Amino acid sequence: MNPRPVVILTGATNGLGRLVALDLAQRRVHLGIVARSAAKADALRQEIEAVAPGTPVDAFIADLTSLRGVQRAGKEIEALYDRIDLLINNAGLHAFSQRVTQDGFAEMTAVNYLAPWVLTTTLRDKLVASASPSAPVRVVNVASEAAQHAGTLDPARDLTATADYNRRESSALYGRSKLMDIMFTQELGRRLAGTGVTVNCCDPGFNTSGLGRELPLAGVLERILKTLRVGDPRRGAEIIVRLATDPALATVTGGYLSVKDAKPLVCPEPGRGKEIQAELWNTTAALLEGILSSAR
Repeated sequence: MNPRPVVILTGATNGLGRLVALDLAQRRVHLGIVARSAAKADALRQEIEAVAPGTPVDAFIADLTSLRGVQRAGKEIEALYDRIDLLINNAGLHAFSQRVTQDGFAEMTAVNYLAPWVLTTTLRDKLVASASPSAPVRVVNVASEAAQHAGTLDPARDLTATADYNRRESSALYGRSKLMDIMFTQELGRRLAGTGVTVNCCDPGFNTSGLGRELPLAGVLERILKTLRVGDPRRGAEIIVRLATDPALATVTGGYLSVKDAKPLVCPEPGRGKEIQAELWNTTAALLEGILSSAR
């Protein structure tokens, strides 16, 4: 019997990530989940055992607001597995007021964009070494249609912006962090061309997945929407799983795909184009070099 493919998944303990973890577990994978809470990781492990008995589940505890913590988790993952077949950067946050991380970044920027960047680049060599013509490796990033509302983009300015904002202003900032995910996906796709590692992202649509849990009455609103069958998170989880498993997408890379039947989408302006995407990558790398090198 072939060994189980190793899948690394962030944000697996609730929302879309939980549904993705349960689905993939039933496809005979070996799961490595990056989670902030050991208790929630244990609860997910029990859920998985109920639907897919015997599924190996390893938990790597890390706070995604700490980029050193993300790097540490990445190194633990790299050391534990001989190969990695799939990396899903799913964890996300919509904060309705400003919080600044210990590294000095806006929390949404750190969790939604910088943490996936750090985890993926930490695992890059392992991902490339794991790929072969008969067994391609995939990276899947979860973006959002909110990227359409990002407004302007200046990598040097926006990566370090920590000014206060209100609930209404949060939408553009959330969208900007998700636009950066699309840009990161497409630039990394170019950088990994020919390695056997594909990189794609998706718009999972509107989901009642707890992303806006900081809103007043969020729980009540979620129950109402579920009753009306609006924002079913299973639909969002399905596009993530499809990018991760569909043989027809095995060689597609640099794509931004819609929840609507994996229809190809165009990266929204102002993040469209090789030059601005390379600028974002290079600015990110330079910005993080000191933070991450000091943790080595």
